[in-house]
Amino acid sequence: MKVSQIEAGDLRRSLSKSGLRIRTGPFVCHVQSPFQNIADGVQLFYKDFTCESEGFADFHLKLVRPANLHRVWRPQVTCSLNDESPFSPLPSDQAFAVFESLLNWSIYTTTYNYLIIHGATVERNGFAAILPAPPGSGKSTLCAALVSRGWRLLTDELTLVSPASGLISALARPISLKNNSIDVLQDYAPEEVFGPKIYNTIKGTIAHMGPPSESVARMHEAAVPGWLIFPKYQAGASTSVASLPKGQAFMRLSSGLVNYPVLGAQGFEALTQLIDRTDCFNFTYSNLDEAIAWFGALQPPWRDAVER
Repeated sequence: MKVSQIEAGDLRRSLSKSGLRIRTGPFVCHVQSPFQNIADGVQLFYKDFTCESEGFADFHLKLVRPANLHRVWRPQVTCSLNDESPFSPLPSDQAFAVFESLLNWSIYTTTYNYLIIHGATVERNGFAAILPAPPGSGKSTLCAALVSRGWRLLTDELTLVSPASGLISALARPISLKNNSIDVLQDYAPEEVFGPKIYNTIKGTIAHMGPPSESVARMHEAAVPGWLIFPKYQAGASTSVASLPKGQAFMRLSSGLVNYPVLGAQGFEALTQLIDRTDCFNFTYSNLDEAIAWFGALQPPWRDAVER
């Protein structure tokens, strides 16, 4: 059953009581919460996702009201993963953003069968462009713009690389936009689905852009790494591209991988294979149309080998 097949009132009651099991890529997330804004966010952004009635869940997430005065006075949300609380209570009007962050944190801290890269990934014609970057670099803005122009969304935040196959699995969850990029994308892609702005978070103002239905429907399709592109938004700058030596790309990427040390030799082999099969670039941009045009002209770096 898809989430969209559940009536709004039943959806909120299910979330409040037994919870919902939502499949996103290789994971099943069991979420329980009484908050209306979480029910609204799930209904809006996860409508095309499969909702499983029972069975195993990788993560058990609870987002509830605290057992103190903040249940009613300056209401807050507390959250837990498998009954352990990783975050301090936050204002309840941020509950959906907390849910998204908690799900990211759950994948980061408990998943060891993938090499996890902090970065967005989009795909075209079977080949994936990985956009690893720290907060504030414009990766989510660029990712959302590419998705609005026909690239398939694999992930906005967590790129999952299989050490066994080298392929990238899809999550296709909502894209988190921050501050000025919200208005930029709403103007650039008005046909996309955007949620309400969430103010005064630790990252400023946040709003989410929904994943295209086609991206969700194709979550089971892994993608071949084609390009490793380190984006940087710079106001007023012309589009600038520089090839990045593979050794530098390896060092730059390995320094920010959360579970790389845990994977040991397997992680080293997976990262080496990823770097070997991709073309690597530094990419500076400010104009989205120019950026989209450059990405549109990319050719898979090992197309000849594939065709043979």
